[in-house]
Amino acid sequence: MGVHEYFTEGEKLQVVNAIRAAETNCSGEIRVHVENKCAGDVLDRAAYIFEKLEMHKTALRNGVLFYLAVKDRKFAILGDVGINQKVEDDFWESTRDIVAEKFKEGQVAEGLANGIIKAGEQLKNYFPYQEDDVNELSDEISFGK
Repeated sequence: MGVHEYFTEGEKLQVVNAIRAAETNCSGEIRVHVENKCAGDVLDRAAYIFEKLEMHKTALRNGVLFYLAVKDRKFAILGDVGINQKVEDDFWESTRDIVAEKFKEGQVAEGLANGIIKAGEQLKNYFPYQEDDVNELSDEISFGK
């Protein structure tokens, strides 16, 4: 099975709808990237994908990447410098724990959706939604190999 088929169409929609809902709470830009394997450190790989998806080019540097390597069972959440300068130290760990709980139950799409919504709620405090907000990054899931 290719990584594109990892989620059903309904699960993909669940994740995309969570991104759209979260982005109505805040001006942050959230992406999800899924691939089969992650060679090396998961945070290094997430940082590489973050740059490859040009997430560092948002106006407020407030992009968030949910990175998942399904076969290697590796997961990371990475926020851009604009977010990390403002939030408390355990900001991403608490969101990661919400996601991981559902992963353990085999509910990957639901875990991602829950984490995305939580991130949007948390980011609202630092990056509130603006009337003139522009969706700078795609809401669709990106897939690697």
